[in-house]
Amino acid sequence: MKIKVLVKPNARENQVLPMPDGSFSVRLSVPPIEGRANIELVALIAAYFHVPKSSVLIKSGIKGRIKILEINQ
Repeated sequence: MKIKVLVKPNARENQVLPMPDGSFSVRLSVPPIEGRANIELVALIAAYFHVPKSSVLIKSGIKGRIKILEINQ
């Protein structure tokens, strides 16, 4: 399954919010420095969908705020 994600780093807390169009808005408490936000994003999405972290891949947008993630269940 592929999902579109809008990432908002430096938030007060981690949060996954489903959007009406089927995408997700994800707030991360970590800054986007040295890939820390991407690591936290993968962990948060894996917990949200109840899959291992190894099942979540960032397919595009590795350095941007809009990302496409692939989740293998």
